Amino acid sequence: QVQLVESGGGLGQAGGSLRLSCALSGRTFTNYAMGWFRQAPGKEREFVASISWTGGSIDYADSVKGRFTISRDYAKNTVSLQMNSLKPEDTAVYYCTADYVPTRTPQYWGQGTQVTVSS
Repeated sequence: QVQLVESGGGLGQAGGSLRLSCALSGRTFTNYAMGWFRQAPGKEREFVASISWTGGSIDYADSVKGRFTISRDYAKNTVSLQMNSLKPEDTAVYYCTADYVPTRTPQYWGQGTQVTVSS
C-alpha cells in the first residue's frame, strides 16, 4: 500500500517562498508519477503540478507556472514543491499524490498540509 506523508506547510508572506515535501513509502518510488493538488476554502480541489517517474515529463497549472517547481529525489523517495512569489490566492490545503502515470485523477493521496499566504 502506498503511503504519502507531506511536510513543510505553514505560513508564508506574499512574495515569499515555501517548500513542501512528500515522502512515499510502502512501494517502490520509481514506479510512480507524483503530483500536487490543492484545495482552497470553498473551492474545488485543483491540479497544481505533476512529474513522471523518470522526471522527464513535468506539468504545471497555468496559475503556478513560472512560480512553482516540482522535483523528485530518488535517494530520499521524496517529491518536493518549491513555491516562490507566493500570492494570497495560493492559500490552500496541498495534497501529494501518486499513480503509475501523471494523471488528474491519481489513486493515492496524502493527508494534506496547510499553506497560508498573508498579504
